[in-house]
Amino acid sequence: QAELVESGGGSVQAGGSLRLSCAVYLDPGSTYCMGWFRQAPGKEREGVAIINTLDQTAYADSVQGRFTISKDNAKNTLYLQMNSLKPEDTAMYYCATNLRVRCTLRSTEYVNWGQGTQVTVSS
Repeated sequence: QAELVESGGGSVQAGGSLRLSCAVYLDPGSTYCMGWFRQAPGKEREGVAIINTLDQTAYADSVQGRFTISKDNAKNTLYLQMNSLKPEDTAMYYCATNLRVRCTLRSTEYVNWGQGTQVTVSS
């Protein structure tokens, strides 16, 4: 399995922005899903945004219009641009992949995970 390495987390004030990056290599000839997930203390891991081989995307309702997922195949990197951050966005953020054709935000469908990067938003 490919190793995933997240970076870009940090502490910001509400209304600020951060961009997360995830270094990952996937066979260009394969079909895959890539996504960002987050887990706050005492809460279940939830899907934030996903992108497929065709660059089709989907977002959780809570981040729609504020977050943007993208990937740069040449750089083997997945991104999550987070704008208008809110204190409720505070969590450990993970990138993950699978080799499914149909991509969803369900974390149980993802088999390859990074170690996570912490995002803290203060009010």
